[in-house]
Amino acid sequence: MKKLLILFSFLVFNSFTKTIDDVYVCQSKGATKYHYKETCRGLNACKHTVVKKTIKDAKAIGLTLCGWED
Repeated sequence: MKKLLILFSFLVFNSFTKTIDDVYVCQSKGATKYHYKETCRGLNACKHTVVKKTIKDAKAIGLTLCGWED
């Protein structure tokens, strides 16, 4: 019974945790932030194309999380 309870707890916990793999980035030379949502208001000022990247790639080029996403 203990093993069943542990397994159930693990499944419930994992179903509610969301991992973020992809982020959105303004494709301009001056871009410094990445965004979780394509509709983030921080992307409103982007005059270039908004592209999807992995969070790993965004961090590798020195981008940080947008202040509106915190």
